[in-house]
Amino acid sequence: MNILLAVDGSPYSKAALDAVLERPWPVGSSFKVLTVVEPFHPEYAGWQTAYVPLAVEVQREQMASARGLIDSSAAQLTEKFGAEAVSLEVVEGYIKDRILDIAKHWPADLIVVGSHGRRGFTKFLLGSVSEAIVAHAPCSVEIVKLREHPPVN
Repeated sequence: MNILLAVDGSPYSKAALDAVLERPWPVGSSFKVLTVVEPFHPEYAGWQTAYVPLAVEVQREQMASARGLIDSSAAQLTEKFGAEAVSLEVVEGYIKDRILDIAKHWPADLIVVGSHGRRGFTKFLLGSVSEAIVAHAPCSVEIVKLREHPPVN
């Protein structure tokens, strides 16, 4: 069984990691820990061209930071399931699209993500990654929610 775990460093993705760690999986299961860094858009710099090199450097730093985040999650999975069962990937792109693309091409049997629990106007503005994944995934999806925290509005 191929399990794709998408993490973003939030308490919600930590809950998703914990959910994966807490259960028994079939012998021979493989785990891919994934984090996606949103791309830099030079057009947002507008007329301020001096901003572009700084933003590109910040993008590099975000990719490095994402690597540290994913290493921590992968280490916990490796400790429980072994190094041969765990891979990790840091990619750049639109979060929803990249998770679905990797799930399709890996191929994943299950995608596990945490839900931020956004509602109302915030959900309208930011969208829902978990909702898009459920709607378009090529496999089963598990959405992990935190019960002890109120939803983010």
